[in-house]
Amino acid sequence: KSYQVIFLSLLNNKQYATTTMKYYLIAGEASGDLHASRLMQSLKKHDAEAEFRFYGGDKMAAVGGVLVKHYRELAYMGFIPVLVHLPQILRNMQQCKSDIEAWKPDVVILVDYPGFNLDIAKYVHQKGICKVFYYISPKIWAWKEYRIKNIRRDVDELFSILPFEVKWFDDRGYKVHYVGNPCVDAVEQWKNSAEVCEKKKQIAILAGSRKQEIKDNLRMMLQCAATFEGYKLVIAGAPNMDEAYYKKYIPEGVDVD
Repeated sequence: KSYQVIFLSLLNNKQYATTTMKYYLIAGEASGDLHASRLMQSLKKHDAEAEFRFYGGDKMAAVGGVLVKHYRELAYMGFIPVLVHLPQILRNMQQCKSDIEAWKPDVVILVDYPGFNLDIAKYVHQKGICKVFYYISPKIWAWKEYRIKNIRRDVDELFSILPFEVKWFDDRGYKVHYVGNPCVDAVEQWKNSAEVCEKKKQIAILAGSRKQEIKDNLRMMLQCAATFEGYKLVIAGAPNMDEAYYKKYIPEGVDVD
């Protein structure tokens, strides 16, 4: 299991000889909330006294610990939304840094969300507060490859969910851990649920968990998927998004669940 690999990596560091581990996690969107919550559940199985403090969402809060700030206050995408909310983004970042320094965790675990998290990694590293672990590596092979310099400098351990990333980072002089993709477990769980239609094969539409992503992607994705006859189209909705928002971008004549 990927979460066990992360935990064992923590235990294998002699710095962590305390009886109670303090984990500070940062997830800035719905998918990060899901994956981080499962990581927390797994950590608790091996470390029953684990203390959690985090930026995240409802799923992480359900596991237990202190929710410092909900990802709804963090998830901005695109040049204009980021520019408009820049003062709030900068305040969130400063508050997060101050909170980490005050709480003094044993490790900070960053979950995707690189625009925010890499800045946090830099701060934690410069201050020497604790180790920095990154779960679900930033997709710098797709854009902003220069961020590899920041990762080399500020991230102690990086955990990838895409197998080809291991070689990509290795070719650039940085070792990463491949820990499997948590989405596989989610798909298997859903396939075994009562929601699965037995009569038709299904195509899952994953348009994102932020309004801007859904607005930009959903209509085109559905139009493309609808060209495949004999399939049922299923939108994988984010827990933070109202169903009515998705309906605004469903093309006329396309049948979806």
